[in-house]
Amino acid sequence: MPPLPPPLPPAERTVGQLVAEAMRLYGRRFWPSLALGIPPSILNLLARTLDDGVLLVAVPLAGGILLSASYLGAVALAAERPVRFWQPLVGGVLVFLPFPFLVAFFILPGLAWLAALGLVVPVLALERVGFGFAFLRAYKLARADFVHALGSLATLAILVFLTQSGLFFLLRGTSDQTLAIASFVASLVVSPLLFLGAALLYFDQEARENGKRVPRR
Repeated sequence: MPPLPPPLPPAERTVGQLVAEAMRLYGRRFWPSLALGIPPSILNLLARTLDDGVLLVAVPLAGGILLSASYLGAVALAAERPVRFWQPLVGGVLVFLPFPFLVAFFILPGLAWLAALGLVVPVLALERVGFGFAFLRAYKLARADFVHALGSLATLAILVFLTQSGLFFLLRGTSDQTLAIASFVASLVVSPLLFLGAALLYFDQEARENGKRVPRR
């Protein structure tokens, strides 16, 4: 078979190629990438064990901390250089707080919210900007090509959801304990793809914002 063409640069990368590059990064840095699935797997277990009243408080706060930690780890893997820790973590928590309430009615408003401001985590991790200005910077990056940002997050979310659900049904048993283990393993293995793709999205939007964007095909 002829060799595959080289991947497009971030300024020209399509949604499908972003997903492919996330998979390639997952395979190239497998064990560190697999560790990114531990926080969302813990959150998944919390959602299964806590009461509904406790979930309304625990999920926005605990979810913000756990998922922001995984996102920050993915940014470090994608950038291949040291990143800041506390400010990106706090910024990720603030952006995630309204997300569970937005997706309670429909998933699209929540994804649009994350596409608009979710890049604050890599901005604070990689750029030397103030905490308040980082949210404006993230919104500016999102506006560079909002269709690409929203489409990438939606594609990643659908892919992770379907793959994780399929793996869960393959692993599940009959007891509650087996269901919990199957859910944990499925989330552990599949969810890193979402964070790696979101981390690579930052570099796509940065390239587009810098004026390197080409007409969409």
